[in-house]
Amino acid sequence: MTSPATPASATPTTTAAARAVDLTKVYGSGDTKVVALDAVSCSFERAQFTAIMGPSGSGKSTLMHCMAGLDTATSGSAFIGDVDLSALDDKRLTRLRRDSLGFIFQAYNLVPTLNAIENITLPMDIAGRKPDREWLDGVVSTVGLADRLNHRPSELSGGQQQRVAVARALAGRPEVVFADEPTGNLDSRSGAEILTFLQKSVREMGQTIIIVTHDPAAAAYADRVVFLADGHIVDEILSPTAESVLDRMKSFDTPALRGN
Repeated sequence: MTSPATPASATPTTTAAARAVDLTKVYGSGDTKVVALDAVSCSFERAQFTAIMGPSGSGKSTLMHCMAGLDTATSGSAFIGDVDLSALDDKRLTRLRRDSLGFIFQAYNLVPTLNAIENITLPMDIAGRKPDREWLDGVVSTVGLADRLNHRPSELSGGQQQRVAVARALAGRPEVVFADEPTGNLDSRSGAEILTFLQKSVREMGQTIIIVTHDPAAAAYADRVVFLADGHIVDEILSPTAESVLDRMKSFDTPALRGN
């Protein structure tokens, strides 16, 4: 299946699908001030699977939410391709999220009255866009749902429901798919299936995947792991294994990295 990583209308001048430049996020003030991100700069390349790891409160979910336009940074910039999210008004930001980004969360967020294929195409239906049939068929095949498309969520297992959520995120051919603990509610077998599907979407469809996870085994499916602690990027690993991720986590001074 032919699968450009960006829409045909886009003419990117950067190889990065997403990047942060001095991204800072501060919550509260005075004695309650919390610096969730402290001038973070990083880049996420096209057609690459990146995992973001760190202890609770390290800023990993905040980084993903700011990069995805789900939260607003206090200062600095988040880019999707060449587009600076801070330069967009609410309408244009909503359009960019709808047309250029995919989202996968722990909660599957499926509509119970719709069957699998209706849930998969729902974002495009809302946007008034017709799916690319060849691409959609390839996504459905990749996540192994061809024989379950007419089933409603209540008729699907947890792993199958998350596959529907993955397919929904991929179906609109987004530039980047963001996933926050996408296997957190799944057993180890179902989680491995989802991660394999995400990995396959990068290898075979040129997708860009960024996940937040606390699980070294999940991170091992990625091409690259970025580690955060106290709002800073403190390390990264290329071509990770579960063992190398665990070893690197143990080398940090932050005890929470070993238990969260």
